[in-house]
Amino acid sequence: MEHLSRVPKDRIAVLIGKSGKTKKKMERALGGKLTIDSQTGDVSIYWEDEPDPVRRMKAPDVITAIARGFSPERAIQLVDDDVFLRMYDIREWVGRQPNQTRRMRSRLIGTNGRIRTLLEEMSSCEIAVYGSTVSVIGDNDGLSLATPAIEGILGGSEHGTVLFGLEQDKRRQRLRSKNLETFRDKSSVQSDSFENMVPGFQEARMRASIVLEEGESVTFEEE
Repeated sequence: MEHLSRVPKDRIAVLIGKSGKTKKKMERALGGKLTIDSQTGDVSIYWEDEPDPVRRMKAPDVITAIARGFSPERAIQLVDDDVFLRMYDIREWVGRQPNQTRRMRSRLIGTNGRIRTLLEEMSSCEIAVYGSTVSVIGDNDGLSLATPAIEGILGGSEHGTVLFGLEQDKRRQRLRSKNLETFRDKSSVQSDSFENMVPGFQEARMRASIVLEEGESVTFEEE
Protein backbone atom coordinates (compact mmCIF):
# COMPACT_ATOMS: atom_id res chain seq x y z
CA MET A 1 0.00 0.00 0.00
CA GLU A 2 1.38 3.39 -1.02
CA HIS A 3 0.09 6.70 0.37
CA LEU A 4 -0.76 9.23 -2.34
CA SER A 5 -2.33 12.33 -0.82
CA ARG A 6 -4.88 13.66 1.66
CA VAL A 7 -8.24 14.91 0.43
CA PRO A 8 -10.44 17.41 2.33
CA LYS A 9 -13.64 15.80 3.58
CA ASP A 10 -15.80 17.88 1.24
CA ARG A 11 -13.85 16.47 -1.73
CA ILE A 12 -14.08 12.78 -0.79
CA ALA A 13 -17.49 12.37 -2.43
CA VAL A 14 -16.11 13.94 -5.63
CA LEU A 15 -13.29 11.38 -5.71
CA ILE A 16 -15.62 8.44 -5.09
CA GLY A 17 -18.46 9.54 -7.38
CA LYS A 18 -21.97 8.15 -7.66
CA SER A 19 -21.96 4.44 -6.79
CA GLY A 20 -18.15 4.57 -6.80
CA LYS A 21 -17.96 5.14 -10.56
CA THR A 22 -15.36 7.92 -10.38
CA LYS A 23 -13.15 5.90 -8.04
CA LYS A 24 -13.26 2.95 -10.45
CA LYS A 25 -12.40 5.22 -13.36
CA MET A 26 -9.39 6.54 -11.42
CA GLU A 27 -8.28 3.00 -10.63
CA ARG A 28 -8.39 2.03 -14.31
CA ALA A 29 -6.42 5.12 -15.30
CA LEU A 30 -3.78 4.66 -12.59
CA GLY A 31 -3.56 0.88 -12.74
CA GLY A 32 -4.14 0.18 -9.03
CA LYS A 33 -6.77 -0.13 -6.29
CA LEU A 34 -7.56 3.00 -4.27
CA THR A 35 -8.29 3.02 -0.54
CA ILE A 36 -9.95 6.16 0.85
CA ASP A 37 -10.17 6.82 4.60
CA SER A 38 -13.42 8.74 5.04
CA GLN A 39 -12.34 9.96 8.49
CA THR A 40 -8.93 11.42 7.66
CA GLY A 41 -9.21 11.83 3.88
CA ASP A 42 -6.00 9.86 3.33
CA VAL A 43 -5.85 8.16 -0.07
CA SER A 44 -3.59 5.18 -0.73
CA ILE A 45 -3.11 2.87 -3.69
CA TYR A 46 -2.34 -0.82 -3.96
CA TRP A 47 -0.46 -1.85 -7.08
CA GLU A 48 -1.57 -5.33 -8.10
CA ASP A 49 1.27 -5.64 -10.62
CA GLU A 50 4.50 -3.75 -11.21
CA PRO A 51 3.22 -0.19 -11.78
CA ASP A 52 3.99 1.88 -14.83
CA PRO A 53 6.75 4.31 -13.70
CA VAL A 54 5.01 7.37 -15.15
CA ARG A 55 1.64 6.48 -13.62
CA ARG A 56 3.25 5.81 -10.27
CA MET A 57 4.98 9.18 -10.36
CA LYS A 58 1.82 11.00 -11.49
CA ALA A 59 -0.70 9.27 -9.17
CA PRO A 60 -0.16 11.64 -6.19
CA ASP A 61 -0.67 14.66 -8.47
CA VAL A 62 -3.95 13.25 -9.82
CA ILE A 63 -5.38 12.84 -6.31
CA THR A 64 -3.96 16.18 -5.13
CA ALA A 65 -5.54 17.95 -8.11
CA ILE A 66 -8.97 16.59 -7.15
CA ALA A 67 -8.30 17.59 -3.53
CA ARG A 68 -7.52 21.15 -4.64
CA GLY A 69 -10.70 21.70 -6.62
CA PHE A 70 -10.29 20.11 -10.05
CA SER A 71 -12.93 17.79 -11.43
CA PRO A 72 -11.79 14.16 -11.85
CA GLU A 73 -12.07 14.59 -15.62
CA ARG A 74 -9.58 17.44 -15.54
CA ALA A 75 -7.29 15.82 -12.99
CA ILE A 76 -6.96 12.59 -14.98
CA GLN A 77 -5.06 14.52 -17.68
CA LEU A 78 -2.08 14.41 -15.33
CA VAL A 79 -1.55 10.74 -16.17
CA ASP A 80 -0.01 11.95 -19.45
CA ASP A 81 3.75 12.38 -19.12
CA ASP A 82 3.71 15.85 -20.71
CA VAL A 83 1.01 17.36 -18.45
CA PHE A 84 1.95 18.79 -15.05
CA LEU A 85 0.43 20.25 -11.87
CA ARG A 86 1.61 23.51 -10.34
CA MET A 87 0.23 24.85 -7.05
CA TYR A 88 0.45 28.15 -5.18
CA ASP A 89 -0.36 28.80 -1.54
CA ILE A 90 -2.13 32.17 -1.59
CA ARG A 91 -1.13 32.77 2.04
CA GLU A 92 2.53 32.90 1.03
CA TRP A 93 1.68 35.97 -1.05
CA VAL A 94 -0.85 37.86 1.10
CA GLY A 95 -0.30 36.57 4.63
CA ARG A 96 -2.55 34.41 6.77
CA GLN A 97 -5.41 36.80 7.40
CA PRO A 98 -8.59 35.13 6.05
CA ASN A 99 -9.96 38.36 4.59
CA GLN A 100 -6.79 38.86 2.50
CA THR A 101 -7.01 35.28 1.22
CA ARG A 102 -10.66 35.82 0.23
CA ARG A 103 -9.77 39.06 -1.52
CA MET A 104 -7.04 37.37 -3.56
CA ARG A 105 -9.32 34.45 -4.40
CA SER A 106 -11.78 36.97 -5.82
CA ARG A 107 -9.04 38.63 -7.87
CA LEU A 108 -7.94 35.30 -9.33
CA ILE A 109 -11.49 34.28 -10.24
CA GLY A 110 -12.92 37.63 -11.29
CA THR A 111 -16.56 38.63 -11.66
CA ASN A 112 -18.56 35.60 -12.78
CA GLY A 113 -15.27 33.75 -13.24
CA ARG A 114 -14.20 36.00 -16.11
CA ILE A 115 -10.52 36.39 -15.14
CA ARG A 116 -9.98 32.69 -14.56
CA THR A 117 -11.70 31.90 -17.87
CA LEU A 118 -9.49 34.35 -19.76
CA LEU A 119 -6.34 32.95 -18.15
CA GLU A 120 -7.40 29.42 -19.11
CA GLU A 121 -8.27 30.33 -22.68
CA MET A 122 -5.11 32.33 -23.31
CA SER A 123 -2.72 29.81 -21.73
CA SER A 124 -4.56 26.59 -22.68
CA CYS A 125 -4.30 25.51 -19.03
CA GLU A 126 -6.86 24.43 -16.42
CA ILE A 127 -7.04 26.58 -13.28
CA ALA A 128 -8.72 25.83 -9.93
CA VAL A 129 -9.01 28.16 -6.95
CA TYR A 130 -9.89 26.24 -3.79
CA GLY A 131 -9.44 27.23 -0.16
CA SER A 132 -6.07 28.93 0.16
CA THR A 133 -4.58 27.51 -3.04
CA VAL A 134 -4.61 28.21 -6.76
CA SER A 135 -3.58 25.27 -8.93
CA VAL A 136 -2.78 24.93 -12.62
CA ILE A 137 -2.78 21.92 -14.96
CA GLY A 138 -1.05 22.19 -18.33
CA ASP A 139 1.87 21.26 -20.54
CA ASN A 140 5.20 23.08 -20.47
CA ASP A 141 4.14 25.69 -23.03
CA GLY A 142 0.88 26.39 -21.23
CA LEU A 143 2.50 26.62 -17.81
CA SER A 144 5.15 28.99 -19.15
CA LEU A 145 2.28 31.34 -20.06
CA ALA A 146 0.05 30.83 -17.02
CA THR A 147 2.78 31.01 -14.37
CA PRO A 148 3.83 34.68 -14.79
CA ALA A 149 0.18 35.70 -15.16
CA ILE A 150 -0.92 34.04 -11.93
CA GLU A 151 2.15 35.24 -10.07
CA GLY A 152 1.45 38.74 -11.37
CA ILE A 153 -2.05 38.73 -9.90
CA LEU A 154 -0.80 37.22 -6.63
CA GLY A 155 1.82 39.96 -6.53
CA GLY A 156 -0.80 42.68 -6.85
CA SER A 157 -0.59 43.61 -10.55
CA GLU A 158 -3.70 44.97 -12.25
CA HIS A 159 -5.73 42.56 -14.35
CA GLY A 160 -5.23 44.62 -17.49
CA THR A 161 -1.45 44.60 -17.09
CA VAL A 162 -1.40 40.84 -16.49
CA LEU A 163 -3.63 40.03 -19.47
CA PHE A 164 -1.63 42.30 -21.77
CA GLY A 165 1.60 40.62 -20.68
CA LEU A 166 0.03 37.20 -21.21
CA GLU A 167 -1.01 38.14 -24.74
CA GLN A 168 2.51 39.38 -25.50
CA ASP A 169 4.05 36.17 -24.12
CA LYS A 170 1.65 34.10 -26.21
CA ARG A 171 2.53 36.06 -29.36
CA ARG A 172 6.26 35.54 -28.73
CA GLN A 173 5.68 31.84 -28.12
CA ARG A 174 3.80 31.49 -31.42
CA LEU A 175 6.56 33.36 -33.23
CA ARG A 176 9.27 31.11 -31.78
CA SER A 177 7.29 28.05 -32.77
CA LYS A 178 6.78 29.38 -36.30
CA ASN A 179 10.46 30.23 -36.67
CA LEU A 180 11.44 26.75 -35.48
CA GLU A 181 9.13 25.12 -38.02
CA THR A 182 10.55 27.33 -40.78
CA PHE A 183 14.11 26.41 -39.77
CA ARG A 184 13.25 22.71 -39.87
CA ASP A 185 11.65 23.06 -43.30
CA LYS A 186 14.70 24.91 -44.65
CA SER A 187 17.07 22.35 -43.15
CA SER A 188 15.15 19.57 -44.85
CA VAL A 189 15.24 21.36 -48.21
CA GLN A 190 18.96 22.11 -47.90
CA SER A 191 19.71 18.48 -47.07
CA ASP A 192 17.77 17.27 -50.10
CA SER A 193 19.42 19.87 -52.34
CA PHE A 194 22.92 18.85 -51.25
CA GLU A 195 22.12 15.22 -52.00
CA ASN A 196 21.06 16.24 -55.51
CA MET A 197 24.26 18.25 -56.03
CA VAL A 198 26.51 15.43 -54.80
CA PRO A 199 25.01 12.09 -55.83
CA GLY A 200 25.92 9.29 -53.47
CA PHE A 201 26.82 11.65 -50.61
CA GLN A 202 24.22 10.21 -48.27
CA GLU A 203 25.32 6.65 -49.02
CA ALA A 204 28.98 7.55 -48.45
CA ARG A 205 28.13 9.21 -45.15
CA MET A 206 26.25 6.12 -44.03
CA ARG A 207 29.18 3.89 -44.95
CA ALA A 208 31.56 6.16 -43.07
CA SER A 209 29.50 5.76 -39.91
CA ILE A 210 29.78 1.97 -39.90
CA VAL A 211 31.65 0.66 -36.86
CA LEU A 212 34.14 -1.95 -38.08
CA GLU A 213 35.27 -5.03 -36.24
CA GLU A 214 39.00 -5.53 -35.71
CA GLY A 215 40.65 -6.53 -38.98
CA GLU A 216 37.78 -5.32 -41.17
CA SER A 217 38.15 -2.57 -43.77
CA VAL A 218 35.99 -0.69 -46.24
CA THR A 219 37.24 0.16 -49.73
CA PHE A 220 35.68 2.98 -51.74
CA GLU A 221 36.03 2.67 -55.50
CA GLU A 222 35.95 5.44 -58.09
CA GLU A 223 32.79 5.41 -60.20
